[in-house]
Amino acid sequence: MLEQLVELDKELFLYLNNLGNVYWDAFWMFYTAKFHWIPFYAILLYLLYKRLNSKMFILTLILVVFMITFTDQVTNLFKYGVARFRPCHDPSINTMMRIVKEGCGGRFGYFSGHSSNSMAVAIFTGLILRERYKYFIYIMIVWAILMGYSRIYIGVHFPLDVLSGFIFGGLSGFAFYKLDRYLQKRFIYTKNAQ
Repeated sequence: MLEQLVELDKELFLYLNNLGNVYWDAFWMFYTAKFHWIPFYAILLYLLYKRLNSKMFILTLILVVFMITFTDQVTNLFKYGVARFRPCHDPSINTMMRIVKEGCGGRFGYFSGHSSNSMAVAIFTGLILRERYKYFIYIMIVWAILMGYSRIYIGVHFPLDVLSGFIFGGLSGFAFYKLDRYLQKRFIYTKNAQ
């Protein structure tokens, strides 16, 4: 059963990866680079700041740092624990695929850190800002899905790596959102009780 799933994953990867062409390569390389998203993250922080007061914003910001650290470290534990080759390092398919990224990263890719981190950010910020911006969470989820697809496009992750990253990132984002709400309520309760 597991072997069949892995083979299907490889076939789906080859199909999706080979849909790419040189005209789109630069776009997806730009999209997948974390550095290019710094202005976007700054806008997210600004929106969070506008939504929360200064003390609450600092608390939420600390939680965001913990969430990304937690998500990233668990992702790395899985990568080295499962030790599944990235497509570009997998000798059974690496001659049949398009490798867009020069030097495709570490040997192991299960599961995708880009996918888990982007989905965690999407769920966390989307839930906090949903009262003020009704459809914001959907925009964030689409952004995260495209981030995951970019990893398949450039040849560094299988679809299952990306899907698993989405699931874990979504759970992490939701858990930290709940923790944020709990701590905010505790802070307000303690402040009012004084």
